[in-house]
Amino acid sequence: MIDTMVEMLSYPFMVRAFTVGALVALCSALLGVSLVLKRYSMIGDGLSHVGFGALAVATALNAAPLAVAIPVVIVAAVLLLRISGNSRIKGDAAIALISTSSLAVGVMVISVTTGMNTDVYNYMFGSILAMSEEDVRLSVILSAVVLVLFIFFYQKIFAITFDETFAQATGVKAGLYNTLIAVLTAVTIVLGMRMMGALLISSLIIFPALTSMRVCRTFKGVIISSAVVSVVCLIAGIMVSYLCSTPAGASVVMANIAALAIYSVIGILRNRGLRRS
Repeated sequence: MIDTMVEMLSYPFMVRAFTVGALVALCSALLGVSLVLKRYSMIGDGLSHVGFGALAVATALNAAPLAVAIPVVIVAAVLLLRISGNSRIKGDAAIALISTSSLAVGVMVISVTTGMNTDVYNYMFGSILAMSEEDVRLSVILSAVVLVLFIFFYQKIFAITFDETFAQATGVKAGLYNTLIAVLTAVTIVLGMRMMGALLISSLIIFPALTSMRVCRTFKGVIISSAVVSVVCLIAGIMVSYLCSTPAGASVVMANIAALAIYSVIGILRNRGLRRS
């Protein structure tokens, strides 16, 4: 096990994958708890499709992918909140509207420019080879910003997650903090797409939170457990990908599925023990 890790870390691309992957997994897990509890977990799936469309346009224009995708997805996240909150198009319908439109734009741009080449495949399904040193530097900086903002506004995020109406009554600007969560999620989605792919990145948001809720009962407990589960599953998934030559994104998702199954069994056994006592 140790020898395998040493061998993997001898390759620069694996160091980049572990560094960015761990940071993105941590950010995704923290934000995912609030999104799942607010029944808004599919925002990650919607924004990932927006990110794919933006990356397709960036590729066609020979522009820096992250520099184009991040502002576009942030705008989409804010727009998504506005549409679902202030119009007749609510929640899942708004996500479906924006995600399918963006995906269609991305496919159309690709079809008339570069075609379905390797870069496009990597954006759809992820690749640990897709990250350059410049991507890593930008990802580390933005991930640090996401973590700092989440920790700094933790109490406000906790308040609007559990009772947004009461939070507003006590003076909390719920709209502002909902926008903050959406923006942080947008940044995290774009950073993770290079490795996980547009079709799988939302799993980093959903799985750790759902897994931890099988066992933990407090918001803080779920947050901590989600962070640990997410990072451990990412490391395990990358190791499986390296050893078995499987896609990195899919391997990470399979590790998360295994963790969900284990935590579910633990939760069932614990509940039975509590009933007997």
